[in-house]
Amino acid sequence: MNELFLIILAYLIGSIPTSLIVSKSQFNIDIRDYGSGNAGATNTFRVLGSKWGTLVMILDMLKGLIAVKLTLLLPFYMDNEFARTNFQIGLGLAAVLGHIFPIWAEFRGGKGVATLFGLIIAISPWTALSCVGIFLLVLFLTRFVSLSSILASLAFPIFILVIFNVDNDAYRIFAIAVALLVIMTHQKNIGRLLSGSESKVPIFRSRDRRRSRRN
Repeated sequence: MNELFLIILAYLIGSIPTSLIVSKSQFNIDIRDYGSGNAGATNTFRVLGSKWGTLVMILDMLKGLIAVKLTLLLPFYMDNEFARTNFQIGLGLAAVLGHIFPIWAEFRGGKGVATLFGLIIAISPWTALSCVGIFLLVLFLTRFVSLSSILASLAFPIFILVIFNVDNDAYRIFAIAVALLVIMTHQKNIGRLLSGSESKVPIFRSRDRRRSRRN
């Protein structure tokens, strides 16, 4: 019963519509009525700019991290690393589900990538740092948040299965599932990337101005 209560609580935490709160409180708009219509950090970057996009991304990551840390409320899991990791995955996934289908926002949320990152940070910081490095590198080179998210997520199972060789079957399956989930939730983005119509985010404006002057 305690585990079920915490999983429900994790879902409710994940359901907090951060991008919607920011867009309505700061701009008096519903972020879902603009850009891609998605209530996530990527669309916030695209519509409201890098300042607010960064804030929403950090808050969405915190949702996954806090959900995982709910494990601390059950002493049993402190002495059982295998069971703790498995339960943490369950809590994190509940938060991701809440982010994608938020009860507080008519079940119209984001794609869950930032919340997934928060989950990974809480469970495996070095793996998360590696994935964030890939995300930032691709973002710097392309300014496509969607492409950065997809490649970082695809790298996640590689880090877990090959580089860090994590000895936990549930975590290994979870890593593969994360990559598949991100691909599934980014199908429209993949289509726009292939057609050349995906929007870039206004992050490196000074760099782009320098390039345009050189050209």
